[in-house]
Amino acid sequence: MKTLDGNAVRTQRTRERVLAESLRLFNERGEANVTTGMIADALGISPGNLYYHYRNKDEIVERLFRQFAQRMDLEPDAAADAANLIEDLWLYLHLTFEAIRDYRFLYRNLDDLLARNRKLKAQFNRIAERKYQGIVRLCEAMVQAKAMHANPEEIRVLARNILVVATYWLNFDSLRERRASAADGLGRGAYQVMSLVAPYLAGEARRHLGAVSRGYIRQSQASLG
Repeated sequence: MKTLDGNAVRTQRTRERVLAESLRLFNERGEANVTTGMIADALGISPGNLYYHYRNKDEIVERLFRQFAQRMDLEPDAAADAANLIEDLWLYLHLTFEAIRDYRFLYRNLDDLLARNRKLKAQFNRIAERKYQGIVRLCEAMVQAKAMHANPEEIRVLARNILVVATYWLNFDSLRERRASAADGLGRGAYQVMSLVAPYLAGEARRHLGAVSRGYIRQSQASLG
């Protein structure tokens, strides 16, 4: 039986603590406003100890981005019936917005962050392309199920518009200063995207989207008191 290396376990735990605390500070204050010294102070460790685990802040950001990429690496199901296709799309969008919320520092300063780090820019573009292709596949499945009326070009334009909203929704929504929970913000993002899809839906799919939307609106109104 292999024995555990106590030093290795402690090192791994410290590395995980650094990432968790960095994520919290980046999300609260913005990545550009947080230094490695602030991270070390928040953890109660010396800067030298921090540098033993991560050479600099860029390495911390890259590791957090790797975590984010894993969260975003999900493929939507393609159910056979219209109602389940709408549910699949809603869930796919909700999980996407949830990952964006949890790693929101990446999106709050996206242009500057990607301009400073070409590696992250390439990785972000790969994520965006996978999201685009996933949305296209869902829309094609809805067309095949006669739940959506859209030609290939309309589907491509719709997928791009969905990506634009998903990418910049967090910044827009934060400007609204709504008295609601973070979870409600996720619902608003998904609802906004589904509103882009709605004009292309037909029959049972459109009726089901209406029911899902009414449920979201009731929940949103209740959260606002």
